[in-house]
Amino acid sequence: MDRTLTIRQSIAAAAAAMAVSLAISSTAQAADAAAPSASRATPAVRYERLTRDNAVLLIVDHQVGLYTGVRDIDTLQLKHNIVGLTKAVLALKVPVIVTTTTERMWGPLIPELQEALPGVQRIERTTVNAWDDPRVVAAIKATGRKKIIITGISTDVCLAFPAMSAVAEGYSAYAVVDASGSFTKEQSELGVLRMQQAGVVPVGYSNVAVEMLADNASPEANAVYSALGMPFAGLVYNLNTYFSKK
Repeated sequence: MDRTLTIRQSIAAAAAAMAVSLAISSTAQAADAAAPSASRATPAVRYERLTRDNAVLLIVDHQVGLYTGVRDIDTLQLKHNIVGLTKAVLALKVPVIVTTTTERMWGPLIPELQEALPGVQRIERTTVNAWDDPRVVAAIKATGRKKIIITGISTDVCLAFPAMSAVAEGYSAYAVVDASGSFTKEQSELGVLRMQQAGVVPVGYSNVAVEMLADNASPEANAVYSALGMPFAGLVYNLNTYFSKK
């Protein structure tokens, strides 16, 4: 009777030890499995300032037909942002490259941009990814600049594809999310997430322009703020005018 009890106790102790061993092993395996995943996490991107001397603006597929499908941002707001960014960039004398795709299918560049870009020739292509057209890449390389500010319709395709392609070839890419649009909110969010994972930096239309302006005492300051059309820009201008007379 006592011997039987002792055997049962030994078996129970062995089972408990085995359970502890399995638990420890499982924990170690989980940690090992997590380690590669952590190592593949998107690394922090070191901040490098955008300037009027190192940046180029790439405008992709802001076409009449594509605007009819935009649903994640009000199209009037979208036009305000892209035109404001374009005018501000031109005031800073930053190069601008414009490309459209298959205009017989998606229509011409929106009139507001055509008016804001007198004399700037657009590159009409057939490729989905603007980076796949050698003329677009050649135009960017000709500027000698390695920081590309990109805006496009749609965010998840016409913006995301060339932005990620540029990063893959050693450029720094800045995706202007609020001067781009998608056909659903979900597509826009997924596009931004995918770009971030590839090392693209998401930005807003006004902050990239102000970053390049750098100094409110710059002669171009009033032109930049006026172009951006931000609610407080008029206040900034009026205060500047007032204090300059002191």
